[in-house]
Amino acid sequence: MDTAKEYLSQEKYDELGAELQELKTVARKEVAEHLEYAKSLGDLSENAEYHEARDKQADIEDRIKQIETILKNALIIKTHKTGAVTVGSVVSVTRAGQKEETFSIVGSEEADRAMGKISHQSPLGAALLGKKKGDKVIISTPKGELTYQLTDVK
Repeated sequence: MDTAKEYLSQEKYDELGAELQELKTVARKEVAEHLEYAKSLGDLSENAEYHEARDKQADIEDRIKQIETILKNALIIKTHKTGAVTVGSVVSVTRAGQKEETFSIVGSEEADRAMGKISHQSPLGAALLGKKKGDKVIISTPKGELTYQLTDVK
C-alpha cells in the first residue's frame, strides 16, 4: 500500500482503531490458541486445521498491517463551507431524466455507494472535486458518457 494520505471521517478513524485493537488483543490470541490445538493433533503436513489456522493468522497480520498504514497516513475530514466540492462535502447531483441523488465525498476506505458515500477517487467523485453549484461534469463509462449537474454543495 502506498503512503498517500487516506481521507477518513472521525467515526471511521475510531472504528478502524477499535478494529485494530480487537485484532491485536483478541484475534491474535484466539488464532494462537487454535494453532496450539492444531499442532497437538499430530502430523502438520496433512493437518488441515493447522493449515487453516496458519492462513487465518496470515490474514489477521495482513489486516493489522493494512489498518496501521491507513491510520498512520490518515487525514481526518473536516466539513467546511467553501462553495466548492472537497473531500467531506455533501453534494446533490442530477442526471437527465433521473431523480436527484445526494452523496458524501469520502476517502476510499469509507466509500459505500449504498450508504450514499462515494470515494474522491471514483470517476464521479474525482470529477466533482473543485466544482461549484450549477457546474456540469461529464463522466466517461463503458456505456458512454454521463452528464451530471451539481445542484447543491454542503
